[in-house]
Amino acid sequence: MTAPAGGWTTGTIIEIDHPTDRLVRLRLHVDDRVDHMPGQHYVVRLRAPDGYTAQRSYSVASDPDDPLLELMVECLPGGEVSGFLHDIAEVGDVLELRGPIGGWFVWEGDVPAVCLAGGSGVVPVVAMTRYARRLGLHDLLRVVAVGRTWSELPYAAELQRYGAFLALTRENLGDRVAAPPYPAEMETLVHGAERAYICGSVGFASYATRLLQESGMRADAIRVEQFGESG
Repeated sequence: MTAPAGGWTTGTIIEIDHPTDRLVRLRLHVDDRVDHMPGQHYVVRLRAPDGYTAQRSYSVASDPDDPLLELMVECLPGGEVSGFLHDIAEVGDVLELRGPIGGWFVWEGDVPAVCLAGGSGVVPVVAMTRYARRLGLHDLLRVVAVGRTWSELPYAAELQRYGAFLALTRENLGDRVAAPPYPAEMETLVHGAERAYICGSVGFASYATRLLQESGMRADAIRVEQFGESG
């Protein structure tokens, strides 16, 4: 199946909240919306009165069946777009959007897959879990989410309810001592998976790729989406 693609349009902020002091969750009504696939992203473009523009890409968190488009944005130091969305944007604001975009990092529920995501890299994986839950494909999607602490990991409670394996690196979680995932913890999750998805920072993506390969995942079955300081 060819991934859908949409052009420039506008989206109105219907809901906005701040799960942490660094995160902002936006739910938007998108005009002439093209239904996305889990794993795709949108570009958000801001335009100043003098014509100056700034734009950044953000993964979609919502299930394709959700009537609103959900984005979870991490406010980065010096980030023009993320800073505006976090500090200034409010319900009723209209944003310029382009999407959905991307055909490589998508999951249709067609193959058993394992996801390994770090920090705000969990966002596209959340879209995949919501899609899997709605369609009864829970057994085909295994998720590992890595964060510093419970409060800093976006969607931690929802991912835990889904059955994801959460690895916190700065605080214990239940009986699990704070640490990144170990190969022994990954092997059962990787077993039987035909594809792997990695999403996170450049450093996390490099670490996660090595970890998956050490756990038995073929290199050519790994799909990576990484982001840098520019968001």
